[in-house]
Amino acid sequence: MVDELWFVDPTAGGNKTKIPLAQRPIDLVGKVVGLIDNTKEQADVILATVAQELLERYGVKEVIIERKEAFSKPARAELLDALAMRVQVAAAAVGG
Repeated sequence: MVDELWFVDPTAGGNKTKIPLAQRPIDLVGKVVGLIDNTKEQADVILATVAQELLERYGVKEVIIERKEAFSKPARAELLDALAMRVQVAAAAVGG
């Protein structure tokens, strides 16, 4: 029976091409930051709190929060492209 079972090792990696990370700014002073709300419960509250801290503590010029359609789907390319044109830094965020 044991010979019939197989398992996927999640630590083994995959055959997908790795995408290099974008360059990180040295600081956030004067930057426009984009945050993507994943639509889960409390994500809007969490992001509003993060936005306020970014503005008050890190000298961010503006925070733009966009909401994707559903947590179970990736954000639409149009949403990401439009946000990329407006911000210098972006992060996807999650709610509970």
